[in-house]
Amino acid sequence: MTAHANTVAAAPRAAIISPLVDALCAGGLSLLVLGPLLLFGWSHLLLLGAGVQAWVGALVNMPHFLASYRMVYRTRASIRSHPWAAIYVPSILLSCCIAAVVASQWTPVPISALITISSSYLAWHYTAQAWGMIATFTYLAGTSFNPRERRLVRGSLYILMAWHVVWFFHLGYHDYFDLTPVYEGLSFLTAVALALGLAGFFLHRVRTGRFAPLRAWIPWGAIFVWYAAMARVGLPALFVVQIAHALQYLIFPLRVEVNRTRREIPGGTPRELVALHMMVYLVVLLAGSIVAAIALPLGAMAVVTDWLG
Repeated sequence: MTAHANTVAAAPRAAIISPLVDALCAGGLSLLVLGPLLLFGWSHLLLLGAGVQAWVGALVNMPHFLASYRMVYRTRASIRSHPWAAIYVPSILLSCCIAAVVASQWTPVPISALITISSSYLAWHYTAQAWGMIATFTYLAGTSFNPRERRLVRGSLYILMAWHVVWFFHLGYHDYFDLTPVYEGLSFLTAVALALGLAGFFLHRVRTGRFAPLRAWIPWGAIFVWYAAMARVGLPALFVVQIAHALQYLIFPLRVEVNRTRREIPGGTPRELVALHMMVYLVVLLAGSIVAAIALPLGAMAVVTDWLG
């Protein structure tokens, strides 16, 4: 019994990368940056130059897209298993983009609609990913939420999702209609969201006899801080939030790449070979991101502007 207990105690804690890296990427770094800025009123520091934004986007934000494409399009089996993600939705989006560009010769409405839809979708995307972080790290700790706890924590994120959508319309369409009362009401409800989430974590603590891991608390708290920055600074803060969101996600495709590499070579893969593969993977990811973030938009815009005269 004692030997078994010692073995369990000595076993490494389950993690995507490591407990520390998981915590930092899941929102810890953004809390270290945005927390003091908001606390001491240094929100002007979030106003980054266009050049800085372009390079940070190329080195952090673009890789989180390309890493996803790598997961989906890595094998034909993966494409066949996820036809909507791999074929149908990209085809629909590409068709809509082409139609919007053609229509822009007469009206900006289709392009504005695409921007509105994508910006509103970010609300679901950010809050759903926050829940994914919470669920993953409580699962890895062996203390998943029960249905009631899950409803409370997710309920807090649903309120934040609604706030994000209204924040966008309040900011982007203020010349057309006044959403100030709705925006202020939802801003007040973020306090209710905070209480709901805390209640969920508290009930989880009572049931399991221990607190949820810090790696689960961090993404939940981080999204409150992200939205506080967006409320105070406006659109410039969204760029910082976007980078924090991308960093939060990147550790997961990295883990998928490691796991697939280990499985694909019969008889097991030496650690050195996995490390070499991941080094090449990261270099290609960064190089492709720089090309995609700088060269491709430039070339695409040149084609579009030439086409439209």
